[in-house]
Amino acid sequence: MSHITITELNIYPVKSLRQISLQRSHLDPFGLAMDRRWMLVDENNHMLTQRQLPRMCLISTRLDNQQLILQAEDMDDLVVPAATDTVLPVSVWNDQCNALDCGDEAAEWLSFFLNKECRLVYFPDNEMRQVDTNYARAGDRTAFSDGFPLLLISQASLDDLNQRLETPVPMARFRPNLVVSGCEAYAEDTWKKIRINQIDFRIVKPCSRCVIPSIDIETAQKYPEPTRTLASYRMKDKKIFFGQNVIAESEGDLETGMEVAVLE
Repeated sequence: MSHITITELNIYPVKSLRQISLQRSHLDPFGLAMDRRWMLVDENNHMLTQRQLPRMCLISTRLDNQQLILQAEDMDDLVVPAATDTVLPVSVWNDQCNALDCGDEAAEWLSFFLNKECRLVYFPDNEMRQVDTNYARAGDRTAFSDGFPLLLISQASLDDLNQRLETPVPMARFRPNLVVSGCEAYAEDTWKKIRINQIDFRIVKPCSRCVIPSIDIETAQKYPEPTRTLASYRMKDKKIFFGQNVIAESEGDLETGMEVAVLE
């Protein structure tokens, strides 16, 4: 029997900005702690992502005692102030939720770098954004993710894709929270339930992919690959699937190297 382990733990504190890779992380009711708790919105308070603004991939984030710091080339680092008391109704796809505005300094820094008027907002602890009950249970929550609290991809799946590409792409293009190794390519497609460190996880829905994996995270340029190749063998119902959306059934701690048990 294969020995499956966690080989990457990644969070994206600001939706669509660069990832932070961790050796350990706490699972809270929203997913990995501090994952996608911030988001950029336009003048209508609608979410902004790399789909509209590819340069978002050039902004790095750091967390220092839960203090968010933004970094980008030719920009002074920005220590983002604590969120204000100003509540903004914001939209994430078809979901509406309340967020806290992060002030003018962050808005000006991001608007200048992205050449687009925008504001930074924070998802408060007491806000409830229900995960789609077609795939989740009542009470399953997420913050500013596209729809689910966790995304899992196996390293073998990326390796299989890269063998088909002229120029390999990094895992970071697909923005997973959990990367696992020790299984066959696309084994995660067949899983229904896994256990890590006594925490059970439901594998609830394949992840349909948008244009973001085609954006080079070093240059913000869009390319036909890997979307074109994925479409040749990972398309179903006119959607391209790569990775699995996951929901944890309890809180707890995760570390790279931990064993992944496939229960179903």
